[in-house]
Amino acid sequence: MTEAATVTGCLTKMAVEPGSPARYTLRAGEARVDLNARLGHPLRLTWTGAIACTQCGRATRKSFGQGHCYPCFKKLAQCDTCIMKPELCHFFQGTCREPEWGERHCFQPHVVYLANASGLKVGITRLTQVPTRWLDQGAVQALPILEVDSRQQSGFVEVLFKDEVSDRTNWRAMLKGETRELDLAGERDRLLERLAPGLAELRQRFGDGAIRVLDEAPRAFDYPVLEYPRKVVSHNFDKSPEVTGTLLGIKGQYLILDSGVINLRKFTGYEVAVEA
Repeated sequence: MTEAATVTGCLTKMAVEPGSPARYTLRAGEARVDLNARLGHPLRLTWTGAIACTQCGRATRKSFGQGHCYPCFKKLAQCDTCIMKPELCHFFQGTCREPEWGERHCFQPHVVYLANASGLKVGITRLTQVPTRWLDQGAVQALPILEVDSRQQSGFVEVLFKDEVSDRTNWRAMLKGETRELDLAGERDRLLERLAPGLAELRQRFGDGAIRVLDEAPRAFDYPVLEYPRKVVSHNFDKSPEVTGTLLGIKGQYLILDSGVINLRKFTGYEVAVEA
């Protein structure tokens, strides 16, 4: 852990570990800042004007797809449309940008889940990303409900669920800390019953064992927040290169300052000087 008062480096998404509360580490290049230890203290982030691609390291005037230069954005499988919409996977058409990458990342178990960050939502993630995915979203509750064999299958299941429940998080509501507790187990049972015909069709297509119902208990998450904002005002390095204020909390991938909030993941690849 870097103890220097000022560190400089290119941002990547904050590392987060579950706990009471969750523990956050800001990552700027090789530097690491324990954010939980900075709660209640002044924090200054200053963008130097430089952006580096997180894939190839080259300088870029603009960041594409959360931290990529334009050539990498156009050629990497992880930046393709099917990552956001897995049901559009075109691997079997022979047109995957990086077939070996797709085999490693997309053809492994995925979880379809219900979460509560600003209200009920459905989502998908690789099994290996549980519970990090929920913490990155600022969820206060989460419940895995189905396990499937591939990312494409999880996309088809999510599309089925989106007819009944949102797949979006209201980030402003999430940051206000007013999310009420939900009966996720009850919602799971209701949705599985209502969507049984659609799930049966997917099992017929992919095999009876391809879509498996999980019997797990809901999980709850706590975040290091001293005070939630009454009005959410966001900082943006592209509009103002300096963000300063007292650190009041961390939730999802957002820093909550007395001067406003900032989504650090949005600025992946930005070279930032951190004074804490």
